[in-house]
Amino acid sequence: MIQKMSHTTIFVLDQELAKDFYVNKLGFDLKADYTAPNGFRWLAVAPKGQQDIQVALTKIGAAEEAAAKAGQPAADPKDLEAMTALVKKGMLGSGSFHTADCRKTYAELKAKGVDFLYEPKDQFYGIETALKDPFGNRFTLVQPKNA
Repeated sequence: MIQKMSHTTIFVLDQELAKDFYVNKLGFDLKADYTAPNGFRWLAVAPKGQQDIQVALTKIGAAEEAAAKAGQPAADPKDLEAMTALVKKGMLGSGSFHTADCRKTYAELKAKGVDFLYEPKDQFYGIETALKDPFGNRFTLVQPKNA
């Protein structure tokens, strides 16, 4: 029986840049950062205080590079190019982060250089804005109604 989800993935193009953005700009906790003998780097973060789900910041093609070193079948380079293009367009990364004060968090993150798609606005479910990471992944930032 499956008991819980432990990780989800955000595809990135540069893990150092991703680590800097998610840890230093968004304020996430660094949960894991190590490199396996085959060169695959496992980098995981989570919003401060979140214990149940971590976000793996996975470089596109990294698993395929490690598999190729081990003599396993490699991914088609055209597929990796397509994934890269989709990330840059903001088509692969999406999710929603909750905050107790959307306008305050928006101002704090904007001051750190985080790129927002629009200013916070009232919605029927709460206050919402949207941000994107340095690669094009897009996320909503929501202050739920009655929060």
